[in-house]
Amino acid sequence: MSDEMKGKSGKVKVMYVRSDDASSERGRNPRTGKGGGRPDKPSRGQGKGPRKDTDGKASRERSPWRTVSRAPGETEQPEVDHGGISGKSFIDPEVLRRQRAEETRVYGVNACLALFQNRPEAIVRGWFVQSVTPRFKEALRWMAANRKAYHVVDDEELTKASGTEHHGGVCFLIKKRRGIEVDTWVSQAGETDCVLALEDVSNPHNLGGIVRSCAHFGVNGVLVNDAGLLESGAAVRTAEGGAEHVSAITSSSVEEALRQFRAAGYTIVGTSGKGGTPLFSAELPKKVVLLIGREGSDEKHEALLNSDLHVSIDGIGSASSLNVSVASGIILAEWWRQNH
Repeated sequence: MSDEMKGKSGKVKVMYVRSDDASSERGRNPRTGKGGGRPDKPSRGQGKGPRKDTDGKASRERSPWRTVSRAPGETEQPEVDHGGISGKSFIDPEVLRRQRAEETRVYGVNACLALFQNRPEAIVRGWFVQSVTPRFKEALRWMAANRKAYHVVDDEELTKASGTEHHGGVCFLIKKRRGIEVDTWVSQAGETDCVLALEDVSNPHNLGGIVRSCAHFGVNGVLVNDAGLLESGAAVRTAEGGAEHVSAITSSSVEEALRQFRAAGYTIVGTSGKGGTPLFSAELPKKVVLLIGREGSDEKHEALLNSDLHVSIDGIGSASSLNVSVASGIILAEWWRQNH
């Protein structure tokens, strides 16, 4: 059945649509909710509130009638998954796709605190569990004053919003940073500068560990083929705030980037698990690009073969090679020792 409500505008149509499993509710008035049999008597201790099903929904939600209001001739718009953001407003899929390409989610207490302290303007939205809100008082006040949406939610909702169970009680939706071009970087560099160049290193936990070591030893630039790799949620959390002190440097290819760095006076130092000058016997220049080899491979690719200096980390050899994050930390520590 259908009724037309002709108000001042005369544009709203209200339709009552009956579901297929309505046999148990026959006789119920869809407007008043009356009829259709005697309601169940609440069990002892339940109180006088609306009786709930086992899934926690109120009994009124079990009605076979649903009300749909829209202008005559208007078709129903599909619901869009907003990734944990409440509400059912329709967003154009193309707009949503572009927004998601420009945004990312970061989580973890230290990572989010560092992000708020260094670039709060990047924050779009926030989710918090109640227990962490005392540590984010300033962030919450700032977000309220700047009309940035935030939600205090339970652990389950935060897991959905962040996409991980390891969220640490907080998650920010942020605008991604863009990478810095090589020529821009070298024009602003000082007399002492170390850049870490990563070749096919994509594991977010390794990336996070590398960025954390870079921040500790004052290395502010990491050459990667995709700037977004340094801002994945897992990488930022593993960096424990270090990601805010390290910038991504991008180029069309590693080889082209190394050519530009060499022309600007940098020494290219290649590293691998075997061969080359022992690290602690090598002299590492003040302006250097440290080229870290591919994960899980000792293959000497073109960029490594064209290095000005090739070093290795000596050990007893019980393991075939060091983890790329551990190797990066050792090399950066030695560069720091020699030049600072």
